[in-house]
Amino acid sequence: MTRTASFSRPLRLGSPEETSRLAEAIAPLLAPGDVLLLSGPVGAGKSHFARALIRWRMRRADALEDVPSPTFTLIQSYPLPDGEIWHADLYRLSDPDEVEELGLASAFDESICLVEWPDRLPEPPADALLLEFCPEDDPDARSLTITAPGTWPTRLASVLEAAS
Repeated sequence: MTRTASFSRPLRLGSPEETSRLAEAIAPLLAPGDVLLLSGPVGAGKSHFARALIRWRMRRADALEDVPSPTFTLIQSYPLPDGEIWHADLYRLSDPDEVEELGLASAFDESICLVEWPDRLPEPPADALLLEFCPEDDPDARSLTITAPGTWPTRLASVLEAAS
């Protein structure tokens, strides 16, 4: 996926707990219309990150609910008082036209969207935050590269400073 970025930052996440803490630090910064593209191989931590972020926002809204992986349903949505969250797993899509059938285009404008396997999108939103997960030799650790266009670098400054 080729993107023009104003900022790119590598991080090392040494454990699933660190991945959750990063997701929880980013969660309060999000608003409807924000799109996070979560890329990386199977088992890289994409779903773990997404579920931690969703759980944080649900706890804040006193909306306790199970947060399953959308691997088989393709989309899970969570209506919350401060905006709906869509969690999409596009791994099983075989044709870019299927993205339109899912309604993602309108969700990109109206909801907070977390998209796993964004390489299946015909055209990802240009202002989306890209998180590229990569497993390391240590089975608990992950490398993460955050590519942040537009206003994202300013919005993420405190989170990235704390992660250093």
